[in-house]
Amino acid sequence: MTIKRGTVVNHTGAYEWGVGKVMEVTACKATIQFSDGIIRKIASSHYAILEPADPASFVPIPESVLVEKVRATPKPRKNAKRSAD
Repeated sequence: MTIKRGTVVNHTGAYEWGVGKVMEVTACKATIQFSDGIIRKIASSHYAILEPADPASFVPIPESVLVEKVRATPKPRKNAKRSAD
């Protein structure tokens, strides 16, 4: 199997990762974003454990939306310094 950018693959040793999309390929490794939301780097010596997958089966994790955290209790106030009269 030829590994190139945009290829959709399964990792035969870790199906729990889901389907992955190849994001970058160098001489030594491929960077793959898997459906579980983790980007992993696979060494070129391990390309044999990757198998082609249906491109329609890759569903990227949506970008997380920043949510403002609400404190259960308000922050304690600092005591104001008093000047000595």
